[in-house]
Amino acid sequence: MNMLQIFAIIILLIFYGVSMIKLIAQRRKGIQTIQLGIGSKDKKTLLVEKLLKFAFILIALIELASILLNTNSFFPGNIRIVGLALTFTGTLVFIIAMLTMRDSWRAGIPAEDKTEIVTSGIYSISRNPAFFGFDLTYIGFYLAFDNLLLLVATLFVITIIHLQILEEEKFLTYRFGEKYLEYKKRVGRYLKLSPFRL
Repeated sequence: MNMLQIFAIIILLIFYGVSMIKLIAQRRKGIQTIQLGIGSKDKKTLLVEKLLKFAFILIALIELASILLNTNSFFPGNIRIVGLALTFTGTLVFIIAMLTMRDSWRAGIPAEDKTEIVTSGIYSISRNPAFFGFDLTYIGFYLAFDNLLLLVATLFVITIIHLQILEEEKFLTYRFGEKYLEYKKRVGRYLKLSPFRL
């Protein structure tokens, strides 16, 4: 196993390990973190969330296999290093987003839970920093260990993440009303100056 693979495994462990730590910490407080595909939600929302749960599991397995096999169909070494830098950046963005959310953090729309809208910190430059972090991480892993299966899985999960964001925007507009609409005007969907503001 080379240094590229070792570094990728470490990032993968951090990325998924932090999620597990958060889940356990919230469970001890009686908070159900994973709400993907459960609860009384619109059928379309439930479908998107179930697809997202499947996509998260699928890409994790393909990433792990790609790292262990050290796949590299096209990109030269320097692009692979850029890819790992992206995975590290994406993981860092994800962790900061999760910490900023504190106990309002959920995976999926919390239809029954009482949560607060967070607009400070990293949420002042992105309405969806965790998902933006996911995208960076997944794209980075593809650049580092490119293969056709990983490309398809990366495009699939990024598409489903975008659909999940759209569902969450509808929910947040309903839950927080004018406060969320004002936030939408100030901060982009992915980045503050992004063309995907609406």
